[in-house]
Amino acid sequence: METEKALHRGKEASGRETGRENDGAPKRMTELELLRCAAMMMVAALHYLGKGGLLLDLAQPVGAAGMAAWLVEAFCIVAVNVYMFISGYFLCMSSFKLSRLIQLWLQVWAYSVTFGLIGALTGILGEASFDTHYLLTMLFPISMEHYWFMTAYVIMYLLLPFVGIGVRKMTEQQMRAALGLLFFLFCFLKSVLPVRLEMDQLGYDCLWYLCVFLAAAYVRRFGVPFLEKRGRCLGLYVGSCLLIFGGTMILREIFLNTGSLERRMRMCYEYNHILPFLAAVGLFGAFRGMRIQGRAAKAIQRIAPHTLGVYLLHENLGLRESWQNLFGADRIAAKLMDAGSGAGAVQAAVSLFLGIITAAVCVFACGILADMVRKWMFGFLNRGLSRISLYRRLTEGVRRVDEMFAVSREEKSGGA
Repeated sequence: METEKALHRGKEASGRETGRENDGAPKRMTELELLRCAAMMMVAALHYLGKGGLLLDLAQPVGAAGMAAWLVEAFCIVAVNVYMFISGYFLCMSSFKLSRLIQLWLQVWAYSVTFGLIGALTGILGEASFDTHYLLTMLFPISMEHYWFMTAYVIMYLLLPFVGIGVRKMTEQQMRAALGLLFFLFCFLKSVLPVRLEMDQLGYDCLWYLCVFLAAAYVRRFGVPFLEKRGRCLGLYVGSCLLIFGGTMILREIFLNTGSLERRMRMCYEYNHILPFLAAVGLFGAFRGMRIQGRAAKAIQRIAPHTLGVYLLHENLGLRESWQNLFGADRIAAKLMDAGSGAGAVQAAVSLFLGIITAAVCVFACGILADMVRKWMFGFLNRGLSRISLYRRLTEGVRRVDEMFAVSREEKSGGA
């Protein structure tokens, strides 16, 4: 009986969360598309703070304005886990598609080469230099980890035929036990031990992506009652973010008074720490409980498919260290260091918040527009190449491979 109930919950969740009502009518999950956009703006804010020199060294005196930057960092650090969680939530019940993998690789390659060359030719490389390593990174972006997130994503996608089948076949108890072991090894231990583990990659790897992917798959298949209430989810997000900031300040005080734990001061800000993960889950639940309709929904659905372009644009090797100063990061950093307390700190904090918002919105808008142009160009090239018989045979072969991995409706609903 318990198994039947779990299966029923899984089928209900599949009907609701794949973007289809129970009658089979298609319906996109606009709420999670909005979360995808919000997460990408947070990513831009993180890169503005970190690479713009706005996160002052915690081992040194940091005024109130400097602390404000670290507080914003705490509320944005969930972005990468959120993006991973959304990917896992949808991919776990999806078919592996060679066509999708090729399109993704071409998208990454186009950004890598185009904007890598622009950065080199315009002389705005920042700390990078146009050498052999730069050229190899530009030409082989996945293998050279030009974009670490995309390297992890591609590896995860290549594993989808294996992982997806396992996720769809496992019972709730099996998944719970397996997740417990994974999170104990890759998340819990590093979150409580005062030492750096050699295997800890801080969440910048496919192994952590796999953990988040499977957690999202569990939520997708079996549901979590806690996440059904938006208020509780929002509380989990805010509370976890405040604990990230508060825990870091405690570790900082320990270091300043004892000289110990210097390497662990920022552990709460690492992607595979338990607090950023819980914050991401809370934010996911809060957005999933929203209801967006009308023109706003249409606008979100039009914009969201292009969010990856925002990341590929501003994190390009030729631009990633230079765009921050276009939005005054260098001037704001100087204000933060000289702010002290009182009115000066307030003015510096206001400048900081305005700079973050301006940079995040502008980078997001530029990335969306760039990807719309990229999509139009790809469509134009595809129509032209479709006239060539060799190209048509290749695309037909790719289509047949896609059909080999097609997931049946019974598998998607958690059956079999």
